[in-house]
Amino acid sequence: MSDLHRVRVWADALIALHLDESWAFGFDNAKRRAGLCDFGRRRISVSRYLAARYDDDVNHQTLLHEVAHALAGPAAGHGPRWKKAARELGYTGGTTHRGETATELARWVGVCPAGHVAYRHRKATRTTSCALCAPRFDARHVFTWTRREITPAERLAAMTPR
Repeated sequence: MSDLHRVRVWADALIALHLDESWAFGFDNAKRRAGLCDFGRRRISVSRYLAARYDDDVNHQTLLHEVAHALAGPAAGHGPRWKKAARELGYTGGTTHRGETATELARWVGVCPAGHVAYRHRKATRTTSCALCAPRFDARHVFTWTRREITPAERLAAMTPR
């Protein structure tokens, strides 16, 4: 588990080394995505919740991924220009994050009739069914959603490395 102060030091060092002084770093409250490159605000951020639970190598790779976006430009996406910039920085991961998410902070918990559980951070706007039970929508496998309260203490605990 990474110390968030150390993640900030790495981020500031990578920005100073590869970008200009108009770029900044910060932590955000994302619960499903690890990092973000905001071209409009010229800001790279990582999820404080996920950074606290990931190890140093994963957080370093996330920072490299986002710096590569900044170097490649907003139109690059995860295409060849971004891949080249990422490789040159030493990034070894893929184009998207597939790691653990902060499910303990999801306000909505859904359970299908077979007992499978799904988590959502926003209220579902339409009826959804369990993809594990049926690959397409099936009314027999509809989730029943329950809203749960997340206390400030639970939010703080999610930011604290285990």
